[in-house]
Amino acid sequence: MHILVVADEPEKALWDYYRYQPQRLKSADLILSCGDLKPQYLEFMVTFANCPLLYVHGNHDEIYDSRPPEGCICIEDKVYTYNGLRILGLGGSMRYKNGPHMYTEREMRRRLRSPRLQLQLLRSRGFDILLTHSPVRGFGDMDDIPHRGFECFDSLLVRYKPDYMFHGHVHKTYGNFVRTREHPSGAMLVNACGSYEFDLGESGGQVR
Repeated sequence: MHILVVADEPEKALWDYYRYQPQRLKSADLILSCGDLKPQYLEFMVTFANCPLLYVHGNHDEIYDSRPPEGCICIEDKVYTYNGLRILGLGGSMRYKNGPHMYTEREMRRRLRSPRLQLQLLRSRGFDILLTHSPVRGFGDMDDIPHRGFECFDSLLVRYKPDYMFHGHVHKTYGNFVRTREHPSGAMLVNACGSYEFDLGESGGQVR
């Protein structure tokens, strides 16, 4: 399964200059969005890729509330299963002002503990991919409140031991950008700012 993950910054090769590399979208079996992308961008990709596009909200995605990306699937607070792959979606950033899609640490923990989500996790027996906007606290986040990661993601990874966590929110231009990290749980943490592509083997491992 070839998976394309996008976040934060539209890539011209996937949009403006799509005609020069159409295979990048046409070869995708699944697209995941970590947030902070215009709905038109997601709609363009899902139209030409001919595969599902799953998304969570970034802290700048207020427009999704009145104009969600058509043809795309929001998986906030859900475990979505696609071809046997279990994906948990938890968007949003640390709360630094009033507005939607921002949470305090306590509020994010409350989301994780909701009976509805806990029942989904029980039925699905966990998840293989964690799709978020913000990183884990201490793993690729920053010290300022707007870009601070969530501590509760750490315990979530330790408990369920997924193969991957994809996030955005920390841009390449912020300095000290690292694309991939390994979490003590064994999960690969990927900052998908821009885009990230990989092939998932039948056993769940990364092929390339």
